[in-house]
Amino acid sequence: MLKEFREFIARGNVIDLAVAVIIGAAFGKIVTSLVEGIIMPPVGLLLGKVDFANLFFDLSGAHPLSLAEAKTKGLPVIAYGAFLNDVIGFLIVAFVIFLIIRSLNKRKKVEAPPAMKDCQYCKTSIPLAATRCAACCSDLAVA
Repeated sequence: MLKEFREFIARGNVIDLAVAVIIGAAFGKIVTSLVEGIIMPPVGLLLGKVDFANLFFDLSGAHPLSLAEAKTKGLPVIAYGAFLNDVIGFLIVAFVIFLIIRSLNKRKKVEAPPAMKDCQYCKTSIPLAATRCAACCSDLAVA
């Protein structure tokens, strides 16, 4: 069983997956930093000096002044500002993945040169290297 496990781990796609998870986690931290530190402050400024990370809805009726105060007092709140930050972060990650997949798909669409051509006399499809048409028996000019 240990030998099978070692063979499983040594497969290329398992190692590729592990590398992808590690890079994805690091990329997630970068995106979180981008959203919280660069994107949301100007958006909050445009919307009336709002810090999205501190937006919350108080369920207790105690009217805390900040989300941090509500958390330290253990008050029930809905922290929808943090949720908005996470949604924007998710959209950025999804958009980057979309761009990567789109560029990979464009590379795959490189067409192979045609293997067939049409006979110049009867228009039947014949192999590219053919010198005589199988359908009409015409001699074809060699290009």
